[in-house]
Amino acid sequence: MRFVAPCLLGFESLVANELRFLDIKGVCAENGRVLFEGGYDTMVRANLCSRYAQRVMILLDEFVCRDFDTLFERVKAIPWSEYIGRDDAFPVAGSSLSSALSSVPACQKIIKKAVVESLKKVYRTDWFEESGASRQIRFLIFKDRVSVMLDTSGEPLNKRGYRALSNDAPIKETLAAAMADLSRVRSDHIVVDPFCGSGTILIESALKAMNIMPGINRSFSFESWGDVPESVVLSERERAKVGERRNAPFQAFGYDISEESLHLARKNAEIAGVADKIVFERRDIRDYSDDFEYCSVITNPPYGERMLDVESARELYRVMGRVFLKKPHHSYTIISPDDEFEGIFGRTADKRRKLYNGMLRCQVYMYYR
Repeated sequence: MRFVAPCLLGFESLVANELRFLDIKGVCAENGRVLFEGGYDTMVRANLCSRYAQRVMILLDEFVCRDFDTLFERVKAIPWSEYIGRDDAFPVAGSSLSSALSSVPACQKIIKKAVVESLKKVYRTDWFEESGASRQIRFLIFKDRVSVMLDTSGEPLNKRGYRALSNDAPIKETLAAAMADLSRVRSDHIVVDPFCGSGTILIESALKAMNIMPGINRSFSFESWGDVPESVVLSERERAKVGERRNAPFQAFGYDISEESLHLARKNAEIAGVADKIVFERRDIRDYSDDFEYCSVITNPPYGERMLDVESARELYRVMGRVFLKKPHHSYTIISPDDEFEGIFGRTADKRRKLYNGMLRCQVYMYYR
């Protein structure tokens, strides 16, 4: 089978590298997605172990299309009965960008109708109750090229299952994991987040340091399908646990001025099973200091879109520039959408990396010299 793992722009190489590390074959990175090949074991492994992908989907077909007739015929030609049972639900969702077929609702209707027509011939019925397991069909039309896919994940992969609670503007788990990767978090790391919010960066850092797979405590759509052998799922779940380092000497410290955020962070860390690795304290950034011999600060400082919020964020950047001292064996990884960050912070970053926080283009500024 051919699979596709969509990801945020800037994450392609991270997803490709982790899939290769998982011994997955045929990995090919493209803009906003990574393609790979394999069987059910590969599908399960990618869902369980990918820290950076948004979903894992079976790629059923790709073709150039500029009219509804072609869309209908190409979708109808897919052997849908190999993927969808007589009683299964098969909702359709998708998006269209820079394409002649720009109406998403119209494309949804055409694709749904084409799937129904294909299944009618096999199951010899004119009506589908859709009362069984859900097989979410997804499509993407980009510059007139159509990708038709079957979602195996269900909830997006950033939904690890631990963040039952969050503050108003949480960072995505996938982005937090990417920042931990860029900071080269290891099993013996000390990580600090002085704007920890609901704790996501520290939790993702702990999961990486302890080699706990991000999907190990959640379920996926494919588990309700019935055609993925249970033995494969159990085997891959056991494989994912083999490398866990629960006794790793990793330590993390989270600071915030909001007691409510700290309460959420502690609860989320407990659910994630890493509470014993993280200390949360109420502390203002203006009072920041540390006496660690080595330390990585990884943080997503607050910012806003209104001018007052932007100016307040910039004042925080100035404070950070004063308290984040150049020290041996210390590094600072900071994400911001502000193109003026370096000038306000007071130092040019040793390295920068463009990433997207949702639809917001940001840069990760890394200081380690």
